[in-house]
Amino acid sequence: MNIKAQTIATLRQFDIGDKFAHLPLRKAAVLIPLFVKGEELYTLMTLRSLELRTSAGEVCFPGGKRDPSDRDDVETALREAQEEIGLEPHNVEVVCKLIPVLNKSGLMVTPVVGFIDQDFSPSPNPAEVSAVFTVPLDLFTQVKNYSQLQDITGFVAPVHFFDYMDPISNTNYHIWGLTAVLAIIVAVCALQKKTEFEVGFDFKDPLHFFEQNLLKRVSRL
Repeated sequence: MNIKAQTIATLRQFDIGDKFAHLPLRKAAVLIPLFVKGEELYTLMTLRSLELRTSAGEVCFPGGKRDPSDRDDVETALREAQEEIGLEPHNVEVVCKLIPVLNKSGLMVTPVVGFIDQDFSPSPNPAEVSAVFTVPLDLFTQVKNYSQLQDITGFVAPVHFFDYMDPISNTNYHIWGLTAVLAIIVAVCALQKKTEFEVGFDFKDPLHFFEQNLLKRVSRL
């Protein structure tokens, strides 16, 4: 079995389906695009435009809030990816939806994982995206470029933080907060690999921790 097929089979074990669709929360979704290059898994990330009102200049996955016309989280993630980086929905092989995570404003963000072609050439919408780059997925399990930020406004726990130097553009990107959490979850699930740093959950069953955390936070709303 090749890397892509093996990864798809592994990730589908963590698919949540519509388990949390009933929760009365504002919803959003992000697309976590994966591809194989040189026998290694990579993911694609974006840098938000400085012109945006929220999270300007931060690294994130393509995605956003659900529109009333969106049928589900998959449609939200695919629509946003098309709008932001020109990724056509039919060029994404959707694999699964992972456990949603609440952001600091109470928005329920569902990660949709899908495979794209390694030769995909993004067309960033400058109103929303200032850069698109790719990262080896294994980066999010390694301690080499990892640190924790303490006492960040709006966060009640230490914040995961990664530095990544893109060898193509020679740009140093800072990946942190919710985006870093989602990247860690996907890396742990896809690679079936323990992180070299403490994350507070069982790497063999990460979704159980996040499900309990989600339901606990929802009960307080």
